[in-house]
Amino acid sequence: MAEASALLFAYCETPLHAGTGRAVGTVDLPIQRERITGFPIVQASSVKGVLRAAAQPNGGAEAERHRALFGPDRPEEASSHAGALQVTDLQVILFPVRSLAGVFAWTTSPAVLARLGRLARLVGLEGPVDATRFAALQPGSCAVANGSALLAQAGQQIGVVLEEYSFTLVGELAGLVSALAEWLAAHALPQGTEYAWWRENLAKHLCVLADDDFRDFVLYGTEIEAHVRLKDETKTVESGALWTTEALPAETLLASLLAATRSRYDKVDEDGRTLLGWLVQRLDGKRVRIGGDETTGRGAVVLRVTRV
Repeated sequence: MAEASALLFAYCETPLHAGTGRAVGTVDLPIQRERITGFPIVQASSVKGVLRAAAQPNGGAEAERHRALFGPDRPEEASSHAGALQVTDLQVILFPVRSLAGVFAWTTSPAVLARLGRLARLVGLEGPVDATRFAALQPGSCAVANGSALLAQAGQQIGVVLEEYSFTLVGELAGLVSALAEWLAAHALPQGTEYAWWRENLAKHLCVLADDDFRDFVLYGTEIEAHVRLKDETKTVESGALWTTEALPAETLLASLLAATRSRYDKVDEDGRTLLGWLVQRLDGKRVRIGGDETTGRGAVVLRVTRV
């Protein structure tokens, strides 16, 4: 049983392609998604591999602690003991969408916020907001903070225009959006000085949509990139060498749960809280690569780890 837990946030600085390896639709290389909701995810096995590499020590006692957390490095030793670290899928929290005013909006929905609140409570944190208070949101409506940069003329009223769709405001929810932005800036966004602008402007660009509208954006608002392979001699496309790749856009925020049990490795006698504390120190604020196409700049994310 887990003795300690923490929230892991991953903020995408470049588009992220965590692929499925097969296509069932029009995109040749789609991203990983939940089967039921269609929301983008990064599967836990991929996340754990990235964390294992990111936390790799130089040697000594820390190498033993690393093995206690992640298990043996060599496959032939895998049966000797299990690692103490438990990782869940990275789930989408904020999804950027093009906006008529303010350039872009960070969108989310009540279902996403309810999930985030559930994860926060598992860690022992008070959740950002009560997601049930967004029950007034219906398809075609949205909630933004007072003074939002997203406000634009939508017909005869002031509203929000995302892509080619206009949304009416539910004004009584503005305070909740501000509280949500404050919580995310404090607990989820990277704390480096280079992210000061993003933390300060989160409230102005945050938009809570109805679940159905949010689902449509995460299904159809991802980046689709076309790739070709050219013949060296003629610089024309080789036959059949044209394919498309899907990616989560830059500025997406994802969240996961980290939990740790007592060490199962006989050379390390430490409880889950001690082991997780060591891991948090090595991961918080670190830049890593997740997913494919690393050599073309894809998958650069900044990690933020929050715990009580």
